[in-house]
Amino acid sequence: MTKIDIVSGFLGAGKTTLIKKLLAEAFPGEKLVLIENEFGEISIDGGFLKESGVQISEMSSGCICCSLVGDFGKALKDVKAQFQPDRILIEPSGVGKLSDVVVAVQNTIAEVPDMVLDSFVTVADATKVKVYMKNFGEFYNNQIESAGTIILSRTQKLSQEKLEAAVAMLREKNPDAAILTTPWDQLDGKTILAAMEKVSLADELLAKMRAEHAADEAEHEHHHHDHDHEHEHHDHEHHHDDHEHDGHEHHHDHGHECDDPNCSCHHHHHADEVFTSWGRETPKVFLQADIERILIALDSGDYGKILRAKGIVRGADGAWIEFDFVPEEHDIRAGHPDYTGRLCVIGAELEEDKLAELFGL
Repeated sequence: MTKIDIVSGFLGAGKTTLIKKLLAEAFPGEKLVLIENEFGEISIDGGFLKESGVQISEMSSGCICCSLVGDFGKALKDVKAQFQPDRILIEPSGVGKLSDVVVAVQNTIAEVPDMVLDSFVTVADATKVKVYMKNFGEFYNNQIESAGTIILSRTQKLSQEKLEAAVAMLREKNPDAAILTTPWDQLDGKTILAAMEKVSLADELLAKMRAEHAADEAEHEHHHHDHDHEHEHHDHEHHHDDHEHDGHEHHHDHGHECDDPNCSCHHHHHADEVFTSWGRETPKVFLQADIERILIALDSGDYGKILRAKGIVRGADGAWIEFDFVPEEHDIRAGHPDYTGRLCVIGAELEEDKLAELFGL
């Protein structure tokens, strides 16, 4: 299977720097082809890429979104046939519409079943969001609106207030994308790739809950196999159109019913209960005392039946804070930088507006 990643962005946004970082840290050992579609841009450093074992497919001038749609599909198929790469990175022209590039790729992979569109991202200079939206509306906004992930560059040059204002402007155009706000030098390429592939905190947490539930079931069966009660469970159903990134709900049926008071499961919930998740991404800075207060409040019952909460957020002085919550128990510790602050709450009958207010979002 060949994964295709599209890295778009305006001239000077930092696409080349990002691609170099991903090559060095996120794709080691992968057979990779970079397809560039230059439109008056300085070509990427060919020497560096050849050293990385990357084949460069130079394309004729003009942008994918217009004269090259047909040729582009052929180029993609030729690259696949000739190199059989693990991954194809596409760097479109800085003035191309990302939506057109995505469509061109989707049309091609519809004919080549062994290819998949893995991610489509836009690199945006955080210091120029406002001025670019004003001056280059159609093209710039298309790149923002069409992105699965928005990777901000030069965030370290902005005050906290201006960073949050830039993110708010981007959120208006694209409420669902992951927005990377942490300076790149603090992040490993694999963390950036996780943001590109939109691995949400809710999915991570639900996977962990499923694994623990299965382990509990096995333990329960082992200790109580001679008991005369029935214990029925179904796999979690996890329905979503896309990974949540900004307060969208996930629904999944827990499907666990048990009357045994000795059951080791730490969540006694009936099969007809539907769990939802509430999650946010934010560059907001939190104090450890704030997190402590928030996690204690989650036990109050005022915010719904909270089963789990997890987060990694920016603390003061560049530190990061990681937290986990289960009923009547929580843990707060130093964390590693993530692509932006992320938090997630899972439970039943969640009071989403109150949760947003509790976290100050």
